[in-house]
Formats: sequence, structure tokens, C-alpha cells
Amino acid sequence: MKVIEKAPAKINLSLDVVSKRDDGFHNVNMIMTTIDLSDRIECYEIEGDQIKIKSSAPYVPEDERNFAYQAAQLIKEKYNIPSGVEIVITKNIPVAAGLAGGSSDAAATIRALNQLWNLEMTYRDMLNLAAKIGSDVAFCIQGGTALATGRGEIITPMDSPPACWVVLVKPPVSVSTAEIYQALNIENATHPNVEGMQEAIKQQNFEQMCLLLGNTLEDVTIEKVPEIAQIKMQMKKNGAEGVLMSGSGPTVFGLTRYESRMQRICNGLKGFCREVYAVRLRQKIDILSKYE
Repeated sequence: MKVIEKAPAKINLSLDVVSKRDDGFHNVNMIMTTIDLSDRIECYEIEGDQIKIKSSAPYVPEDERNFAYQAAQLIKEKYNIPSGVEIVITKNIPVAAGLAGGSSDAAATIRALNQLWNLEMTYRDMLNLAAKIGSDVAFCIQGGTALATGRGEIITPMDSPPACWVVLVKPPVSVSTAEIYQALNIENATHPNVEGMQEAIKQQNFEQMCLLLGNTLEDVTIEKVPEIAQIKMQMKKNGAEGVLMSGSGPTVFGLTRYESRMQRICNGLKGFCREVYAVRLRQKIDILSKYE
């Protein structure tokens, strides 16, 4: 038997780092939304008590460092599953890019194994597993648009933002999320208006949403990857209504409602970077009824 799940990428419309926690993580207050750029996860039951990972992308670990592997291991332990599983990951989301590719792969693996092994997990069961893997995994279980608080594991679903194009540009470098957080000085950092962003989305006010885009981590990452500032400038020059770095970076996204501007932004950035994508925001999806 084979189960296939999509693992969509996310962008942060607002990311505020509030404080450092005693456990070494940080408390955050952020709004994330999924986009139409997805990895593909295929899960097969195999003989033996083992977990095998196969990825189409180089540099993606195929052992216990992989979040999908960790998800499978947690499920096998919690539900006493003697069967083995092979997880095939077809990567479309750039690696180490601030788009939650690894986290989304883990979330898709949880959903897939729930079906493959008939576990009848509820949404809450899946969230509890996700919280043990990584901060963005809980959001990726449901996707759509949500406010994430705590260290990212407390999820409050929201309405979808106004429909628009999203142009993604990833410079040819990768960054370590842990290093970015370690270098952050919370007191001197920029703190975006997350509540204002919530209201702009509620009101479907695209212009206000673009004005309120903000990311506490952006300045820290720009110090390590100055190309981010150049990409942002070029995006604005070519007509993007809103521009921001996603997550800990280095991917930058630009928002526009107009296809002609989307094409101009893409054309203007292809000279800067090889990895340029034009996608749409994913509209709200509801998996809750399926798992309750």
C-alpha cells in the first residue's frame, strides 16, 4: 500500500520574537500562510522494523536528522508499530530557505502514516507529535493561515489573506536557524505589528497587509547575507507591493495582485538568482473534520 501527501511551503507575513525561554527556544508571535509550492511525500510499508528515507535533493539527510524520519520514529514508538516504512521525498521547496520545507515534510509524513497504519489520530494527537519535532511542524499539520505562538506550536487558525501572487527568490546560500536566533538581540530588534496584520487579513485589506509585513529576524540574517537587501530593493523596483524575508531566511518573497507585475518581478530577479518561483497563496484548507 502507498499513501501520498503534499507538503506545502509557508511564508511568514509577520514574525515577532518576543522573548528567550528557559529551554533555549524563543517565544514567538507570528502569522504564517501556506503557498502553492509543495514537496511530495510517498509512504510505503516495508518489511522489518526500519525507517528508510529517499530524497530527490542532495544535502537532505536520509537518517534520523531528517524531520520526516523523526516523525515516523515517534509514531512507531507511540503506537507500537512493528512494520517498517519507506518515505520517498520529492523536493520542490528549496532546502534551508526559511520556507519550512523540512517541517512540512514531517507534517505530511504524520498525516500519511495516520492513513497507512489506520491509527485514527485526531488533529490534537498530530499536533502533540509535531511539537516534539520542530517549531513549524505543528502549523504545517493543518496549513492554511494561522497565528503561531509559544515556540510556534500553539496554533490559532485564521482566515486566508487576500488572493495574490507570491514571487520567491532564494539566494545561493543557506542559513542556520539556530545561528540566526543566537545572534538576535531581542531588546534592540524590530518588532512587527502582528495584531495589526491580523486585522488587515480579517478586513481583506491587501494594501495594509503589505505595509505591515515584518520580521524580527530579517536584520540579523541580512548581516550574514547582504544579498537579501539587494533582492528586496530589486523586487520593490519592479513593482512588488510588499516585500519581506521569510522565516530565518534567506528566501525573500514579494507580493502582488497583478500577473503583469509578477512577470516583471520574476524577469528582474532572474539575473540576481537562479532560484526564482512564482506561486499563489494556498486558500484555506480544512482537515480538522477529517480527523475529529
